[in-house]
Amino acid sequence: MTVRAEEAPPPSGVEKERSTAPRPPARLFHPDHPPVVVLAVLGSVLLAVIAFDVAVQWQFHHDQHSLAIAEHQLGQTRSSERATAAELASTTRARDARRQAVARTAAAVTATNASLSSASQTISLQTLDISSLQSCLSGVLDASDSIATANLPAAVLSLTSVSSACLSLEDPGSGLAYPFDFPDPFVLPVGSLYYAFATNSAAGNIQIVQSVDLTHWTTVGDALPHLAPWAKPGATWAPSVLQRGTTFVLYYSAIYGSSNEQCISAAVATDPQGPYFDDSQAPIACQLALGGSMDPVPFVDSDGTPYLVWKSQGAGGQPATLWSQQLAPDGTALVGSSPTPLLVPTRAWQHGTIEGPAMINSGGQYLLFYSGSDWKTVSYAIGYATCAGPLGPCTDQSAQPLLASQSGFSGPGGPSLFTDSQGNLWMAFAAWLPGEVGFPHSRPLFLRRITVTGGVPRVDP
Repeated sequence: MTVRAEEAPPPSGVEKERSTAPRPPARLFHPDHPPVVVLAVLGSVLLAVIAFDVAVQWQFHHDQHSLAIAEHQLGQTRSSERATAAELASTTRARDARRQAVARTAAAVTATNASLSSASQTISLQTLDISSLQSCLSGVLDASDSIATANLPAAVLSLTSVSSACLSLEDPGSGLAYPFDFPDPFVLPVGSLYYAFATNSAAGNIQIVQSVDLTHWTTVGDALPHLAPWAKPGATWAPSVLQRGTTFVLYYSAIYGSSNEQCISAAVATDPQGPYFDDSQAPIACQLALGGSMDPVPFVDSDGTPYLVWKSQGAGGQPATLWSQQLAPDGTALVGSSPTPLLVPTRAWQHGTIEGPAMINSGGQYLLFYSGSDWKTVSYAIGYATCAGPLGPCTDQSAQPLLASQSGFSGPGGPSLFTDSQGNLWMAFAAWLPGEVGFPHSRPLFLRRITVTGGVPRVDP
């Protein structure tokens, strides 16, 4: 083995120098090991990060919890708002219902007062007119029995005998003149008498009544016992009469043979109440291509020239139209090759239909009255137009009807204009009674005064 020799001790001088020289600082770590301070710092950082993360997580969960609570509270608030809105709507409905109830109560009170007033009037009328009611009902029943046994003269006599009694039961303010069925009326003044003609009814082909005062009417009977050979019975409509000297010409419409369309004929008599005779072999006006001709009414101009105005039903794209054509001097035939159109329906209230014309000359102003709309409804009404002459042209002046349904009657139509013995202008028309509109109800005869001011007609109350 090797034996190391002992080193000799350094000289004493040298040892003294070594002890007095400065020493380098002591090394805290070995180069191959991490420093303790770094580890401590890293640990502190890590702990801080962990603590921060824990704090963030806690805050996140706390915020989530708070959000859930807020959403819950929001839901409760919305639910409360919906409940409040529903309660408000319910309260509003209840308020409106109370208001409506108050309005209905007020209306009921008003209606009750009106009913009481009407009842008082009715009781008064019943007290005053019970005998008239009994007389009217008895006469109508007798007339009905006579018609059932084809005893027309007896039926006419029964109706005549109770006409005044039946009329006294009606509202005098409505203008009711004859309380039985009297559609498409025409009134002819002759001397001190007035004759009224109407579409066929219980009294025969052309019924006729007469009066001396326009208030009390007597049933005469059938003005046209026999129709023309070409005419079918059962649909003899809208008669009118023209006086030419001592001769009277009755115009009427009837079904022409197998055509099933209305055409116009003329019958002649020497007395205004007839009987009228018609032996014609063909109508004097028959527009078959236009749906037929009907509602004839004569008009005499200021120079004495007679004209006939009437209606075509409308067909082949042509609407219902009012026409005019000159008559021969004796009134039994038309003059010229074709009629002149006067008016077609243009107003909304007419519902595409005009008919029943009647022309007058009032102070140099030609006025053409007519009916418009459906005759069997409450919308049926009367209008008028102004014309340059008997052959037109005419301009409709009735944006609204001149005479329409009111308290005393419904669906007035078929106007006939005439002048009484005192020079007053009247309009005769037929209308349904309120609540009794349409077939098989009756259309009685009504009369109303007409006033023309500045060329504008007005129906007096």
